Amino acid sequence: MNWNKLTSDAQLNDIKEESAKQPVLIFKHSTTCSISAMALSRMERNWSDQLGVKPYYLDLLANRPISKQIEQEFGIEHESPQILLIRNGECIYDASHMAISFSGLQQAV
Repeated sequence: MNWNKLTSDAQLNDIKEESAKQPVLIFKHSTTCSISAMALSRMERNWSDQLGVKPYYLDLLANRPISKQIEQEFGIEHESPQILLIRNGECIYDASHMAISFSGLQQAV
């Protein structure tokens, strides 16, 4: 799985534009949280590029202000770990903690 690193709030505009062409996933990850590590591992183990989703990875400890911007841009309350599926500039699906699964993402796509 090839993650695109989300390191700048300016990238959120790019994500919105990209999501008009293909769905975009944002994975908000806390590098010190075991639940977050488990959710990330499950997503990576089950990932298939055939789904046609462009994945972005946000390291919450290194880029906390971006998470706040995501909350404001997409109207989804922050949780960690958390995934957001963006299509046509809107968040059409989100999940957090143990609800994060590749199968749930597949159904949303």
